[in-house]
Amino acid sequence: KLRAISFSNNSCYLPPLRCPAVAHFEPHDGSPECYLIHGGRTPNNELSSSLYMLSVDSRGCNRKVTLQCQEKELVGDVPSARYGHTLSVIHSRGKSACVLFGGRSYMPPTERTTENWNSVVDCPPQVFLIDLEFGCSSAHTLPELTDGQSFHVALAREDCVYFLGGHILSSDCRPPRLIRLRVELLLGSPVITCNVLHEGLSITSAITTPVGYHEYIVFGGYQSETQKRMECTYVGLDDVGVHMEPREPPQWTSEISHSRTWFGGSLGKGSALVAVPSEGNPTPPDAYHFYQLSFQKEQDGEASTQVCSQESTDFEDSAPLEDSEELYFGREPHELEYSSDGEGDTYNEEDEDDESQTGYWVKCCLSCQVDP
Repeated sequence: KLRAISFSNNSCYLPPLRCPAVAHFEPHDGSPECYLIHGGRTPNNELSSSLYMLSVDSRGCNRKVTLQCQEKELVGDVPSARYGHTLSVIHSRGKSACVLFGGRSYMPPTERTTENWNSVVDCPPQVFLIDLEFGCSSAHTLPELTDGQSFHVALAREDCVYFLGGHILSSDCRPPRLIRLRVELLLGSPVITCNVLHEGLSITSAITTPVGYHEYIVFGGYQSETQKRMECTYVGLDDVGVHMEPREPPQWTSEISHSRTWFGGSLGKGSALVAVPSEGNPTPPDAYHFYQLSFQKEQDGEASTQVCSQESTDFEDSAPLEDSEELYFGREPHELEYSSDGEGDTYNEEDEDDESQTGYWVKCCLSCQVDP
């Protein structure tokens, strides 16, 4: 069920972005929970270089949530506008920072011609560290990183970030490598160490959902330009390193199996949302098919998969969902599925916005008897 979300009056404009980098900043040392959104493509096919911080401004009754969006000004080595990159939050020595890596951008203006004006290239393989408190950004070049990459998976645990999969545009390949980046936030300059491993996954644009403490299921995405990756992989992060094991995939429906594209995001607690564009001639009335995947952890530690289908029927008042992300603020799944009064998904007039405050309904005179 799609519900409109309102923004506070002191929020800045958040454009609809495609393929931005999104990171979840959990409550840490007094800092509130928020989402960090960087880069992405705008509706005008331009690239954004802004960093937005999305947090809860207020939470009313009947599941009404008001969000606050603030743009964070960066100084120092500011990352260029890009898309298809990742943003991760790391914690080291009592401090926190963001690690930005990868992505694509347009060719430099000096290299553009009429023929390649809209051509994109991989960004240089630099690692950016962003201090959220002061907005300071620093760029770091590591000898182990020789190629830029995009649409990879980034998983963080404490002071380490693991980059899995990705696509290298210059060689048009998806190398099955795994990169481990360790960041020590020392008093002076940070110390970054990098190890490139070769037992990763050949995958791009994958969906990751947590199933435990630093335990994830990676599924979806593509293993080639024309072939989706239908397998599921368990990824666990601990003090020793990273562990990956194949998992039995769910029984994909025919719509998913035969679709050319798919996308989605994590719903938290081992659940994920997958959307498949409807295909056919003429175009079907339903724009997308939605599927909710549930990865439950059994007693023996194995992860089982379940899939259920729920088709969308009304998209007239909804924003496009292509390349969208699920932003999930500290809510249990059952809180979003069922209302506090136990009515479930039945219509509740109190769920709608207060017209007296929004000014949507306007009376023509004080004696007007029309009931909106």
